[in-house]
Amino acid sequence: MESRETRPEDLPDVADILVIGAGAAGSVAVKELAEKGFNVVCLEQGDWVDPAAFTGDKPEWELSKQKQWHPNPNVRANRWDYPINTSESDVNPLMYAAVGGSTILYTAHWVRMLPSDFKVRTLDGVADDWPFTYEDLVPYYERMDREVGTSGLDGDPGYPEGAPYPLPPLPIGKIGRKAAEGMDKLGWHWWPGPAAIPSKPYRHRPACVRFGTCVSGCPQGAKTTMDVTHWPGALKAGAKLVTGARVREVTVDKNGLATGAVFIDRDGIERHQKASVVVLAANGVGTPRVLLNSTSNLFPDGLANSSGMVGRRLMIHPFAAVTGTYEEPLDSWLGPAGQAIMSLQFYETDASRGFVRGAKWSVMPTGGPLGIRAGFSGRPVEDEWGDNFHHNLTSNFGKSFEWGIIAEDLPDEENRIVIDDELVDDAGIPAPKVIYKTSENTRKLIDFHVARIHEAHEAAGAIKTSTTTLLRDCGWHLLGTARMGEDPTNSVVDQWGQAHDVPNLYVIDGSVFVTSSGLNPTATIAALALRTADHLVANRAQQRVSH
Repeated sequence: MESRETRPEDLPDVADILVIGAGAAGSVAVKELAEKGFNVVCLEQGDWVDPAAFTGDKPEWELSKQKQWHPNPNVRANRWDYPINTSESDVNPLMYAAVGGSTILYTAHWVRMLPSDFKVRTLDGVADDWPFTYEDLVPYYERMDREVGTSGLDGDPGYPEGAPYPLPPLPIGKIGRKAAEGMDKLGWHWWPGPAAIPSKPYRHRPACVRFGTCVSGCPQGAKTTMDVTHWPGALKAGAKLVTGARVREVTVDKNGLATGAVFIDRDGIERHQKASVVVLAANGVGTPRVLLNSTSNLFPDGLANSSGMVGRRLMIHPFAAVTGTYEEPLDSWLGPAGQAIMSLQFYETDASRGFVRGAKWSVMPTGGPLGIRAGFSGRPVEDEWGDNFHHNLTSNFGKSFEWGIIAEDLPDEENRIVIDDELVDDAGIPAPKVIYKTSENTRKLIDFHVARIHEAHEAAGAIKTSTTTLLRDCGWHLLGTARMGEDPTNSVVDQWGQAHDVPNLYVIDGSVFVTSSGLNPTATIAALALRTADHLVANRAQQRVSH
């Protein structure tokens, strides 16, 4: 462990670039910038995760994921998690503080946004267009596919043509084939779901062995997590990493330029890391938290917040699901835990439906006995346990699968992150509060898609179905709280992630999203981080810095 980190007292006096957060975005940027010769320091509030600690290959797996590996930091309550007030939110935000960030626990759906997602205002008259197009991001999507080893099947008619995937698709299994039968009967689109999980050995990683435990860590070390795919290269290139570092604020000079960040180290000592450029990559909750906590005479309402948009326009991707149970065994404990097949049949806007935008569908396995119980959560205890638990296990285990719905979430300024009046983390840093309500458009969208998925299950031969119309623990995708745009009066950063108010401050995580799309965002977050890193490299001579 020691060789992978730099002690705080051994950090350079002034870093060329200080990156806050070692998740999907921060890891990509650190590796790219260090390899291009920058002196990079990264502050991560979590720690390294020992792969031996994952329980997916151990008997206690289903129990440990209810606490130790739970994605909700308020449930997990690790030492390095900060508390979040969710009393005014329909959805709980999910995240993981560690080297690799939430990729440690994600299901590795590796999908691109579609061309229409970048021009929602033009096409549908709502939200805003992005300041660049899908075509501008394609080279970065393709580079990231090679970096993470995306497994997929080329030729999906739902996507524009592009470079082939580096690896063949993962097996869709019995659940994928059964779901595809129903889709074929209806004449609806489906395709094997691309994933950042190697179907064959790739670089220094083994192939997936289908544990199906992706959401609580991959014991095989196959799934793309940034501690595995990016940090070895970053450290070899000279990047400096400090874990257990809680960032309190980004500091500025008298001219309003960033000078570094104040952080509390793992021993409780307050430190100041100076830097010429500061890059925030702390996710859609953590980044606005840092910015709003970074108040000064020049920035009384929070750093880079002259527009008042820091923390606003939070988008979380409401998630609904319909589980179908079938007569025949479907081996639905086999992984990956993410999508076997996906559908974009109802992705684009159809005004006749009474709402705008759409959703991606994903077929996912239902897992083991507790996975089944969780899939029917909300029913009375007596329906779930005792004799009924055994009855349900006999009738359902291995015979069901879930069609999940990722609903596009339109930006709303009232959905936001604020600093809580009382709540603090154990370093005394004010904690965030989430204010989030689902919109009428979202409710109509989900109702429509749930009805269509019932049709898909029926066409595939399901003998019964169970519906969850809004899963409370579904806030994986934390987007939009430091949005990019060309107008400094209604956006926080420009198309490169550069803050309008602070020229040497950048944001590169999901906070910058203008719209959410109806697709898992990690591939786009990583591509955007790579694009911003390239911009920093190309413009290093012109970059304004504090002196």
